[in-house]
Amino acid sequence: MNIKDPSMAVEHCDVLIIGAGPAGMAAALAAAPSGASIVIVDDNPAPGGQIWRDGPHAGLPAAATQRRSAIGRCANIRLVSGARVVAAPQPFELLLEDAERGWRVTWKKLILCTGARELLLPFPGWTLPGVTGAGGLQALIKSGLPVAGERIVIAGSGPLLLAAAATATKAGGRVVRIAEQASLKAVAGFAAQLARWPGKAAQSLGLFNAAYRTGSHILSAQGESRLASVRLRRGAAGAEDIACDRLACGFGLVPNTELGQHLGCALVMRHGTAALAVDAAQATSVPNIYAAGEATGVGGSDRALIQGAIAGHAAAGATAQADALRPQLARWEAFAATLHHSFALAGPLRQLAAPGTLVCRCEDVAHSALAPHKDWATAKLHTRCGMGACQGRVCGAATQFLFGWTPNAPRPPLSPVRVATLAALAPSIPTSDATHGT
Repeated sequence: MNIKDPSMAVEHCDVLIIGAGPAGMAAALAAAPSGASIVIVDDNPAPGGQIWRDGPHAGLPAAATQRRSAIGRCANIRLVSGARVVAAPQPFELLLEDAERGWRVTWKKLILCTGARELLLPFPGWTLPGVTGAGGLQALIKSGLPVAGERIVIAGSGPLLLAAAATATKAGGRVVRIAEQASLKAVAGFAAQLARWPGKAAQSLGLFNAAYRTGSHILSAQGESRLASVRLRRGAAGAEDIACDRLACGFGLVPNTELGQHLGCALVMRHGTAALAVDAAQATSVPNIYAAGEATGVGGSDRALIQGAIAGHAAAGATAQADALRPQLARWEAFAATLHHSFALAGPLRQLAAPGTLVCRCEDVAHSALAPHKDWATAKLHTRCGMGACQGRVCGAATQFLFGWTPNAPRPPLSPVRVATLAALAPSIPTSDATHGT
């Protein structure tokens, strides 16, 4: 039967942009001079994405505030915050939901700027209260989490560790260790090449922290009802225990490709992770759909800004303006390649989890329950891994790193949804599949 609700509101726009981070804002501002009607949809309460997240304790950079102001001055740009995409009921249409209602939006051009999420790898004790992602700690502090006086350990890989340490220190936290899994040789090699990107070199100097150690990674977290200490390995020096109140771990980022996959966009492997495939104009494999930013491969905000501008110009038909930005993009693509080469995850991280360590926290699935299976689909069928609230966004990326599994393309709804909104989905979705078995 047809369960689409004809009374549900339908809105229209020329260019629909999903994501209001650096790429999404740049895309909107690039497309705006064309006079096209533009709608930006984002699930956060304010634009900026994860890197420019606003909050009571957030100090937004000038690049963020300038773009916010510019968007506010454009009469043909409408920002919709606190909303998420549920599904694509039919071509050129998305079903959206916010805290109050569900509605449909039709579009002529779509730009996916869905960003990335942290790669969280399981280890003994990673589910203890007090343990978060490195980026998660930043977001919590910016949102008002008090960390003054707390002893904080930050572990994982990449520049995000230093950025998280700087945020915690500014908020009064005491960072007692930053454990970078990459070797001293790799980190030194990366630092030596930063002269090619002077802005990044200056930024890295400002993030220097005496607690930084290379060739070191997390082994476990200890505590009864809450985190009390961590055990780290540092090369040939063996293991060491450090008392702490908070642990933040981040092993890089994973592109958010779920919406693109749902729409039929092709993927490509970039720097070891699946990303949305795009051409020189940021066009995906599906006509009239573009993608920009971390969803096309993790490379930082500068790359995202250029990609977003190219996508916005291309979607508006301004091909000359898009072409003129390609040399700048090549420069930041080179930075991304250098970054990923220098901070590539080492093999021992695949052995962090013990047999009893939970991999899927939503459904309490341990490593030992997953290890016998050959792929994601089989493991999901037998263990319910990936069928909880996060819909596999955390454990799916983890099992891809641990076992080499590739999660299946997502099915609608793409996020938890109210029944009233679910009723707007097309009848082709079987009832038993509508909530992924949850």
